[in-house]
Amino acid sequence: MGAHDLSAMLWRERELLELLVFKLEEEQLLLTAGKSRWLQHATREVEQVLERVRDAGLARTVEVAALAAEWGSAENATLRDVVEKAPAGPWGEIFTGHLRALTELATQIKDLRDTNEQFLRSAARSTQETMANLAPEAGTYDAHGVAGLSPAAARLFDTTL
Repeated sequence: MGAHDLSAMLWRERELLELLVFKLEEEQLLLTAGKSRWLQHATREVEQVLERVRDAGLARTVEVAALAAEWGSAENATLRDVVEKAPAGPWGEIFTGHLRALTELATQIKDLRDTNEQFLRSAARSTQETMANLAPEAGTYDAHGVAGLSPAAARLFDTTL
């Protein structure tokens, strides 16, 4: 294996990261639309893509180490180290492009993850507040020892979600 194989591997990893961006955006659309019914499916798909990304990352680490050793760098080299040790020719530019694209995708993923987390926290807080308002109020006793509980008010729930 060599530089060509690593480059092909990086292309596959970039495609997986783009798929992850898509899945996170899909999850965000469900959150903003209030379609919590489908959220579990979207979350499962995100987890499946993340598992594939982890596998690709491990394979990339092994391949980067092999190429780094071939190019005279340390075994625990990163892709950035490979770029710096690339011999004269196109490989330095090719790997710089991969590194830039992977960095941009990682930033997009982080931003989407943070935004989705905010939506989920907000939804959880809203649900907790709604549930807290459903608890009956504590009543008081009148002069005859009877609890003066007011009858429960009518409540409507939207079950279309």
